[in-house]
Amino acid sequence: MTDTKTQAAASAMWGGRFAGGPAAIMQRINASIDFDKRLYAQDIRGSKAHCRMLVRAGILTAEDGEAILGGLDKVLAEIEAGDFPFSAELEDIHMNVESRLAALIGEAAGRLHTARSRNDQVATDFRLWVRDAMDGMDAALKGLLDALLSRAEQHADTVMPGFTHLQAAQPVTFGHHLMAYVEMISRDRGRLTDARRRLNESPLGSAALAGTSFPIDRHFTAAELGFAGPMRNSLDGVSDRDFALEFMAACSICAVHLSRLAEELVIWTSAQFRFVKLSDAFTTGSSIMPQKRNPDAAELIRAKTGRVIGDLNALLIVMKGLPLAYSKDMQDDKEPVFEAADTMELAIAAMTGMVWDLEVNVAVMRGAAGAGFTTATDIADWCVRALKMPFRRAHHVAGSLVKLAEDKGVGLEDLSLDEMRAIEPGITDEAQRVLSVEFSVASRTSFGGTAPQRVREAVAAARAALDAEAS
Repeated sequence: MTDTKTQAAASAMWGGRFAGGPAAIMQRINASIDFDKRLYAQDIRGSKAHCRMLVRAGILTAEDGEAILGGLDKVLAEIEAGDFPFSAELEDIHMNVESRLAALIGEAAGRLHTARSRNDQVATDFRLWVRDAMDGMDAALKGLLDALLSRAEQHADTVMPGFTHLQAAQPVTFGHHLMAYVEMISRDRGRLTDARRRLNESPLGSAALAGTSFPIDRHFTAAELGFAGPMRNSLDGVSDRDFALEFMAACSICAVHLSRLAEELVIWTSAQFRFVKLSDAFTTGSSIMPQKRNPDAAELIRAKTGRVIGDLNALLIVMKGLPLAYSKDMQDDKEPVFEAADTMELAIAAMTGMVWDLEVNVAVMRGAAGAGFTTATDIADWCVRALKMPFRRAHHVAGSLVKLAEDKGVGLEDLSLDEMRAIEPGITDEAQRVLSVEFSVASRTSFGGTAPQRVREAVAAARAALDAEAS
């Protein structure tokens, strides 16, 4: 680009204030079109709403308004067809669209920017984009919930060990375990809903920072763009990025949930566990070890959590020191949001695929559920119920039985009645029946417990909630 062209571009953007063009390095650091072109649909949508409002308020003629709306439709079609000549010299998506509009319709294009600034324009575009991303993520999470609920219902009776400290603790059902993730993902959706409600106010009409002297109708443009209403303070309108931070905070927490399930899939698919198997669709082989089936999709989800959390931290650090109102620092608000949204879209899709894909090894899970004296609490509970024993004493009795079984190298259920009575004379053959893992899980009937009937009830309730949403 020649100096003359640079100066012409600068003059078109900034008016008569600058006599010379920017240095080449200034152009590079200042331009955002490489990433903010993703806002094109939202930018054109916002411009069309602004144009309609200007005509309605008598600020633009109907003829100019018609030309602008038709020109914007042509710009949109060019971008979507891949025929739009994006230019770094024009800095951002706003000026690229406006410049092309001027080439298409002439002088009327310059009237579109009446009563607005790039400050409120980008704030509006970005809110619209994040709102769309929230809606897309919510739909993807619904798909994941559907997969989890289907597999949980299928395995409401499948017994597995429940863990604390990654040590076998008590028997649970695989369905109950999956329903824990249903709860997590449901909360993730709730966070998106809450954040979307706060986001859903329009900054358009805040102008540069102080509002405008033109008789605009901000309630009209807010309604046109699907916002609940306009933001109440023009300074806040152009400088707020809480909506982006809340979105990324919700993404980060959701990513942690996906990572925890991914970690469990990595563990469960190992040769030492063999609880589940993933098909070739979600695993890879080794370049040197032909026996390997690596759960790479799960591992990559686990890794990508850090990137999402890093994106949140990046924007928090950008925003933490900014005085009101707009500062150029805020140009760097979009890349971390775009990356977080893209990462979550991929991670949710991959996790949904793996949940549908996984093959459950019911026999191995059942065998592991009884290992490690996981029904010790059941014998303690029996002593409390049947012998009216204080729980602390019952805990001691159960611990003594565990030690005896451990010393003998057998399970609790393998101890004879005489051996058990040697530790606690009140024990009867009824106590031996509570030591099976099936009895253990069936007995956990408290609300939210692992009993198969409770799992089925939880699945039904969650499905009913989703159906109610849809209707």
